[in-house]
Amino acid sequence: MLDKSEKIFVAGHRGMVGSALIRRLESEGFSNLLVRDRSKLDLRDESAVAKFFAEEKPAVVILAAAKVGGIKANNDFPVEFLLENLRIQNNVIRSAYEHGARKLLFLGSSCIYPKLAPQPIPETALLSGPLEPTNEAYAIAKIAGIKLCQAYARQHGANFISVMPTNLYGPNDNFDLETSHVLAALLRKAHEAKGRKDSELIVWGSGKPRREFLHVDDLASACVLLLEQYDSPEIINVGCGEDISIRELAELICDVIGFDGELTWDASKPDGPPRKLLDVTKLLDLGWKPSIPLQDGIAQTYEWFLTNYAR
Repeated sequence: MLDKSEKIFVAGHRGMVGSALIRRLESEGFSNLLVRDRSKLDLRDESAVAKFFAEEKPAVVILAAAKVGGIKANNDFPVEFLLENLRIQNNVIRSAYEHGARKLLFLGSSCIYPKLAPQPIPETALLSGPLEPTNEAYAIAKIAGIKLCQAYARQHGANFISVMPTNLYGPNDNFDLETSHVLAALLRKAHEAKGRKDSELIVWGSGKPRREFLHVDDLASACVLLLEQYDSPEIINVGCGEDISIRELAELICDVIGFDGELTWDASKPDGPPRKLLDVTKLLDLGWKPSIPLQDGIAQTYEWFLTNYAR
């Protein structure tokens, strides 16, 4: 179990996942949370990260910092997605071990799995086939992070665990249409189309691919449970166990927002993998289950968007 007074470093605390982890930990009474803005600590800077860990010596590290983006950003900037994530991961994981962190949780991604993995995707599917080309660079960086955690566990006995979340959404999501993921992009597009009184909403792809979506607050609750109960170097999936087609997602978002125009599909844009649903048997066996239904989560996210982002 975690000591509520232990020093816990949440790397990436301003992002969607990091901020959700802070909310969850604070709500459960953790009183010694350690954070740093990018202006004060650049996780890509090896010497700066080493100095920070030497001074602060956190007992627990949650690595939620990463360069992230949707299909377009991943496809356009593979060099940055590979190099920056490798730098962040290598620096934080190495310093966590060298300065005595007793546990580290590394957040991976469901994109680590092969494009045509069996559905639902078991953890054993890792490295069993070719990756989805559009986000291959990001996936390779995340796989390297997993393998580094496992290497420290095997060679040095480090209690470094790796968690693979499904597609996430919620407060502090990225709504920039150049770099956002599908749910946030659709939410913003539908909001703006409603504001302009458009008769149609153009959506990338065919609408046929199926995706699983988990509210980031549910991920945060799973991560706290895993920090307390899971000590294996083997990766573990986090998802809700249900998926939905992109067409159904777009229709649901339009219902929540109140956009009643037509959906038009731009088949010239990439679909990505045909389906991506995680097998979450290992996590459910630990007693966790999601608590936020998709429609409720989208409505909550839209309220946050209206208050914090909409112009």
